[in-house]
Amino acid sequence: MTTTRRMILGLGALAALGGLVQAQTAAPRFITVASTTSTVDSGLFNHILPLFKAQTGIEVRVISQGTGQALDTGRRGDADVVFVHAKAAEERFVAEGFSTLRRPVMYNDFVLIGPKADPAGIRGSRDIAAALKAIQTRLSPFVSRGDRSGTHQAELALWQAAGIDLAATRGTWYREIGQGMGAALNTASAMNGYVLADRATWLSFRNRGELEIIVEGDRRLFNQYGIMLVNPARHAHVKQADGQAFIDWIVSPEGQSAITGYKIDGQQLFFVNANEPGA
Repeated sequence: MTTTRRMILGLGALAALGGLVQAQTAAPRFITVASTTSTVDSGLFNHILPLFKAQTGIEVRVISQGTGQALDTGRRGDADVVFVHAKAAEERFVAEGFSTLRRPVMYNDFVLIGPKADPAGIRGSRDIAAALKAIQTRLSPFVSRGDRSGTHQAELALWQAAGIDLAATRGTWYREIGQGMGAALNTASAMNGYVLADRATWLSFRNRGELEIIVEGDRRLFNQYGIMLVNPARHAHVKQADGQAFIDWIVSPEGQSAITGYKIDGQQLFFVNANEPGA
């Protein structure tokens, strides 16, 4: 092989190596977050994720699901971080070893939405159990997400608190749709039924028709959110450093301030409590 040919081949190899390095450098840095639909449907993520990316260069790709599905996504290792709202289920996720730590982030509340005509006669009540009893007694239409989401789990717990056995009493008045919050609100609007919703999604919902808030303010409607890194000991491909960076930012003063600053029509949607013991 001539000296010239060796030089040409050497330069070609260097060019190929340089191209590979450049491609690797240009690869996007991202994490995957499995999260409840309310953080997406409310517009919260559209507000805070660009702030996080601008500071860290890390893109957050969100899988929007009901809480039960999001936790299952974490169990499979198909997400780096889980951000949901069902504390008991989150603590079970940690106890099972799929994460090592749950951090509280923020809260808001659930509200019972219903038609302005209010066929169950419950408007203005602050007793959610009594309101649900009235709905069941009068067989007023009720829409359930039926999707194992945090909202669905909260709804089932409230029926239980009301002393109502859905398995024994449910009928055509109780409609499970197996879909997210937006679809449940649309269904309730179409059939003039009642539905339990998180306040953030309700405030961002525009297709209200004859619906309005009927019951609010019961302490049992409290809605806490938590965040967890998927355990890299269970799934070695989890992006531990970048996932933890997102969690650290969310619970930091800067992240908490970004959440507090998100409003719709002047109304704050989420209230932060990352440093509140037991939250």
